[in-house]
Amino acid sequence: MSERQHGFDEALISGYLDGELTQRDDQRVRLHLEDCAECRAIADGMRKVKEATMTSEFQVPEDTQWDEKPRGGVSAFLSRFGWTIAIAWVIAIVGYGIWQVATGAEDLLEAVLVFGLWLGFGLVFLSVLIDRLKTFKTDPYRRIEK
Repeated sequence: MSERQHGFDEALISGYLDGELTQRDDQRVRLHLEDCAECRAIADGMRKVKEATMTSEFQVPEDTQWDEKPRGGVSAFLSRFGWTIAIAWVIAIVGYGIWQVATGAEDLLEAVLVFGLWLGFGLVFLSVLIDRLKTFKTDPYRRIEK
């Protein structure tokens, strides 16, 4: 449908079907649809799509399917262990900072603290990677492209 030929575009027909036009535009489109078979066919197609959309039912997944908890025993263990080490690392770094200020000591535990940080977050990353690899096989959206 050409806007030049009919004086309006499909957006105006859509507005007519949704009841969003002013009285003037509504009357103009309604009268045009009575005379123009091409625009009437477009309006009928749009109406069918709207009806199909409005009557579609969607299955909402159960709340348990939205969980982002680790799915397997190994990844659950790695996740808990990783977070435990990460939290222990934060506590250790704070304690070490307080101890260093109080005693004026040199860098004694730096290597242990850095290792704890990398180990903790590495295990958490590994647990997420394991979960993603397990669900990759059954992921219905993996073939969808933008």
